[in-house]
Amino acid sequence: MILAAIDIGSNAARLLISETSIYKDCSVDFTKVNLVRIPLRLGIDVFDKGFISDERKENLMKSMKAYKLLMDLYHVEAYKACATSAMRDATNAKEIIEEVLRETGIKINVISGQEEANIIYETHIAEKLSLNKSYLYIDVGGGSTEVTLFSQNQIVFKESFNIGTIRLLHNRVTDEQWDQMKLFIKTHIKDYQPIEAIGSGGNINKIFSISKKKEGKPLSLDLLKDYYKEMSFSTLQERKHLYGFKDDRADVIVPALQIFISIMRWTNADEIYVPKIGLADGIIKMLYQELSR
Repeated sequence: MILAAIDIGSNAARLLISETSIYKDCSVDFTKVNLVRIPLRLGIDVFDKGFISDERKENLMKSMKAYKLLMDLYHVEAYKACATSAMRDATNAKEIIEEVLRETGIKINVISGQEEANIIYETHIAEKLSLNKSYLYIDVGGGSTEVTLFSQNQIVFKESFNIGTIRLLHNRVTDEQWDQMKLFIKTHIKDYQPIEAIGSGGNINKIFSISKKKEGKPLSLDLLKDYYKEMSFSTLQERKHLYGFKDDRADVIVPALQIFISIMRWTNADEIYVPKIGLADGIIKMLYQELSR
């Protein structure tokens, strides 16, 4: 069965197409067929003005039309489209969603921060974790950060905070918001030490790639601090030249590192694992479960 997930974030929109198959032991394999990412940057409009501009709305429409064509070409049998922080906050979200449905047939679901954390859990990351340890899953996006604590293969908490890379770039995060996230995390993890960190999102994936670490090996907090210091004191052009970043990665990677480093400090985690999974993977697995009922 060919399934697709559309993740419309504050920084980019992604289309993930996966093929599902049942193995002889009855487990389900999810094989990536294609992944397309378009840097729409809806959050730049929304976090500054409160709405999505006509220009970005047109780019969103073109992206959805392209995604619809790709889904048709790959014979996708079912899909789910989810929009996160920017669309949650946009005053004109409803009319844009209606227009997308009219023009492309794609139905976009705007999900809450809690729903976003729930979908990320559907990646089944917990199944691969040790029963004897506690893990904090950190997903950093353009508009929000979702944190989920696992201990003894159970969820302790799932929480979403309106602290994201685009918001930080545009000075839309207050000291009070930072303090609230810090207090919540420190309060809720104190009985679950020591904690190991797991990171997801395009920025931590990119850091892992440039680090040249072997698959399955963690990144150290000290290494993230070194990257943060080096990139903070470099220009966008220098980051693009030195690391091969695209424009839409070169700016957001610094605030992303700031978020990861802050949370790791609060939890006393000195390493972070990067399994390269995210919201789109969770959407695919949730969709499969819904179809299998």
